Amino acid sequence: MAEPSTAAPAETSAGPVRGRRPRLPAWWPWGGGILLVLGCLGLQSQLYTGQERTVTTVFMFVALAAAWNLIGGYTGYACFGQVGFFGLGAYTTVVLMVHAKLSFWVALPAAAVVAAVFAAVVGLPLLRLKGHYFAVATLGVAEGLRELVTNVPRWTGGGSGATIPSTGDRAITPWLGNDGFYLLFLGIAAVSAAVVALISRGRAGYALRAVNQDEDAAAAMGVNTTVAKTAAFAVSAALTGAAGAAYAFQQVTIYPQRLFDVDITVLMIVMVVLGGAGTVLGPILGAAGIAIASEYLRQHLPEAHDLTLGALIIIAVVLLPQGVVDFARDAARTRDLSLLSNVRRYRL
Repeated sequence: MAEPSTAAPAETSAGPVRGRRPRLPAWWPWGGGILLVLGCLGLQSQLYTGQERTVTTVFMFVALAAAWNLIGGYTGYACFGQVGFFGLGAYTTVVLMVHAKLSFWVALPAAAVVAAVFAAVVGLPLLRLKGHYFAVATLGVAEGLRELVTNVPRWTGGGSGATIPSTGDRAITPWLGNDGFYLLFLGIAAVSAAVVALISRGRAGYALRAVNQDEDAAAAMGVNTTVAKTAAFAVSAALTGAAGAAYAFQQVTIYPQRLFDVDITVLMIVMVVLGGAGTVLGPILGAAGIAIASEYLRQHLPEAHDLTLGALIIIAVVLLPQGVVDFARDAARTRDLSLLSNVRRYRL
């Protein structure tokens, strides 16, 4: 009696076994990212001044959301004081350009380094906290930075603000103009997304996901959780500080009330949650969607802008609690596009 064959049928004359989907090549996400950047470069020539500024703001929030996603989405530590690194990068640029007379192109990477070092120093004790304790502690750090900036007016201008010389003989680096800042923030957004993508696809990304799922189990499996968390916090702060440095030079005159506004952190979190926490594409989609919706509502419903935008965010969070990217992934796998089914699946 012949023994039954144990070989798995790979293909038939009609083609590959049904139910198996071909895997995308490893270079596909990078190719898509390059095409997206090239598309944004081509879009610039089609925009008038107001639109160009709006898209520049979108790029800034893409960078900020991607940076927050690294610590909040992948690592699972909800940092409510992320705006502190944004303001720290901005005021580092002010001090270096106004007092040290350094070029903006020197101040920009220096601001990222200062933010990263500061995050590593404060992160060592703060990252021992978890949940809302960590969130409140980081919020306190941001408020402390704002008070520090306000109380050293000799270096920062204090509550009266500080101005970076951008024209004339006093300008160390000439102001870049709308076109220049469009390219600058596009570059920062692209670098931020690329850094997060590289980390997420490597061993560091697996370590951060392990910390997010179960930190004690990750430590038992040999993951140095302290190093992983602190490094993620520092990289996230560096990207945020770079965005803050570019924003300070773009605005020319800055004030601590605006640079350390907690609403900026709230926007980062909402963008990541709506787009998809712990994904590379999620913060990009979330930042673009909210920034564009906010600008549209500001133009067409100026009196009800905040109320309408808040209502739309609440509806989106209720219907898509896992974010747009994960919803699309689940829908492609289950072929179920029903938002009601999605709500029931997450028991909301």
